[in-house]
Amino acid sequence: MLRSHKIALDPNKQQATYFSKASGVARFAYNWGLAEWKRQYEAGEKPTQASLRRQLNAIKREQFPWMLEVTKNAPQMALIHLGDAFQRFFRGVAKYPAFKKKGIHDSFTLTNDQFSVSEKRIRIPNLGWVRMREVLRFSGKILSATISRKADKWFVSITVDTEEMPPICENQAIVGVDLGVNRLATLSDGTFVTGAKPHRILLNRLRRLSRSLSRKQKGSKNRAKTKLKLAKLHAKVANTRNDELHKLTTRLVSQYGVIVIEDLNVKGMMANHRLARAVGDMGFHEFRRQLVYKTAMRGGDLIVADRWFASSKICSKCWTKQESMPLSIREWTCLECGTHHDRDLNAAKNLMKLAVSSTVIACGEDVRPAHTEATSTKQEFNVKATYA
Repeated sequence: MLRSHKIALDPNKQQATYFSKASGVARFAYNWGLAEWKRQYEAGEKPTQASLRRQLNAIKREQFPWMLEVTKNAPQMALIHLGDAFQRFFRGVAKYPAFKKKGIHDSFTLTNDQFSVSEKRIRIPNLGWVRMREVLRFSGKILSATISRKADKWFVSITVDTEEMPPICENQAIVGVDLGVNRLATLSDGTFVTGAKPHRILLNRLRRLSRSLSRKQKGSKNRAKTKLKLAKLHAKVANTRNDELHKLTTRLVSQYGVIVIEDLNVKGMMANHRLARAVGDMGFHEFRRQLVYKTAMRGGDLIVADRWFASSKICSKCWTKQESMPLSIREWTCLECGTHHDRDLNAAKNLMKLAVSSTVIACGEDVRPAHTEATSTKQEFNVKATYA
């Protein structure tokens, strides 16, 4: 299994300058390759990342001699990434590649023959040893390393082909998870997770720094200082949110064998100006992304209920469906059985019952007639259910 470990680096000024140069070379090569790809395609040719790499190698010593100041992997891997971007575009899973901008996602990639790792150090070509904040967590064959910048800090993400796996979850309990903007998650067992809400907490500071940045003269040192402060604050918001989501998803996959969530229309929610900020602050898409790969690693099952499953409108006691349920109603009483419900907790219970009542049981076997063979599969299910 391929696993990556992202480690903070502790470079000196000379090393940080080298990283900036290598990232600039990678960005230039990517943009040059994209422009050349467009030109060749419009001329009726069939460009590939391999042909672009050969073309760049033939001209870089004369036209771009400053590329030789950094590792050869910086421009070459950038063109390989461009080829991968076009492959995703041709498969219809991504948009047409766009030109990269300076200061946004600055990074460059090294192949395993161009660097080495020893304890808390990594050796970079033409640079030497750079200190890392921690040792590499995984053991196995090292494949590549990507050095990137976030605000004023540099990180290295090392990809390792390892046989080390997290412990398999032996507990086959089922839990329904309802996501919301008031509370990050409500579990069917009655657990409530409020969520860090870092953007909401730091919103006033973000606004103040943004206004201050807008008043600074472009190209001035004061503008650069304020821009760095704003970037560091945005990084703090993202780090706080990711820390919360990683802790929650790891706890869920460790304690439950089957997890049921809703197929939320996050893109549609973000289009609603009244919900966009709160939805983005919770990180619904990242929550699901983490659950997908963590359940796969631990041998669990992730069931995704259909988007139109009315989990909030159905009484989890008698399964009577209410006619309407506006978002402003957080608690309600069933007219049929008289049970008083918390909206989110009721939805989580219905998600859990959906897994129990569906054709999928906790061990991952399909419930079918005795004469039909069923095989265990660890995958993400999409369960559709309608209730009268």
